Amino acid sequence: MASGHCVEQEVAVRIGFIGLGGMGQGIAANILKAGHGVIAWNRSPAPVEALAAQGATPAEKPEDALQADAVFSMLANDAAVHEVGLDSVLLDRAAKGLVHVNMATVSIAFAREIAAAHARHGLGYVAAPVFGRPDAAAAGKLTIVAAGAPDALAKVEPILKAIGAKYAVVGSEPAQANLFKITGNFMIASAIETMGEAAALLKKGGVDPKVFFDVMTTANFSAPIYQIYGKIIGDEAYDKAGFKLSLGYKDAGLTLAAAKEMEASLPLASVVHDHFVEAMAKGWSEKDWASLALLAAHRAGLKG
Repeated sequence: MASGHCVEQEVAVRIGFIGLGGMGQGIAANILKAGHGVIAWNRSPAPVEALAAQGATPAEKPEDALQADAVFSMLANDAAVHEVGLDSVLLDRAAKGLVHVNMATVSIAFAREIAAAHARHGLGYVAAPVFGRPDAAAAGKLTIVAAGAPDALAKVEPILKAIGAKYAVVGSEPAQANLFKITGNFMIASAIETMGEAAALLKKGGVDPKVFFDVMTTANFSAPIYQIYGKIIGDEAYDKAGFKLSLGYKDAGLTLAAAKEMEASLPLASVVHDHFVEAMAKGWSEKDWASLALLAAHRAGLKG
């Protein structure tokens, strides 16, 4: 385990970074703080300008970010990775020996396709999805799970350890890290569903969920997921999204797709996915995925 303030790599390297959303901004900034050069590209210019003010080099085109020792990408989904060309056309323009660290939560099938594309181009590929919200990314407190060939992992491990609070290698095939991440998000979504239903029951009985979650997350459920989402649900703070419901819906679908491929029965995952579908139909895609609890309240006859 390494903190964001402990840098194990003495020699600075040049890192390309593609995708400066809420998560990417904090991660790229911490790479800079660790003493490395960053060549940054994003579809919209404002995040690049903000990072340039911290010392990054703006990239005019995404391929410019691939002219480095390694390139990190943090994009929303399979489609975003494909649209940028990180599974195809950009690989023809990458620097020799480049290692691509894909931090996105992508499907298992697409993860295998990307890995195969990089292998055909003689490039290294590591999947390194993360657990944590944007505030954790900015603070260097992410949990990072990585998988890939040992030589590719060795090249980027010092960077990964410098930007997170917990780092673990979970396999030699990149898709294994994506399976790990998808399964972890299934557990988080299931916990949110449980807390949401509990809050609805309490409200129906005239008990304040805020008091309930304060007590329970201090005693029986003193874990970050229960503490973070218990507070959001208790405060009904669904509109400021640290992780959008649309992304939770996407990940719930990835869970079911993985379960189908592996012939694993996940009945709870099906229920949670159906609730994401229902919440999306209500137009809540931009709300925090904790709004599964708001759906539970509506289904219990509580409006608000």
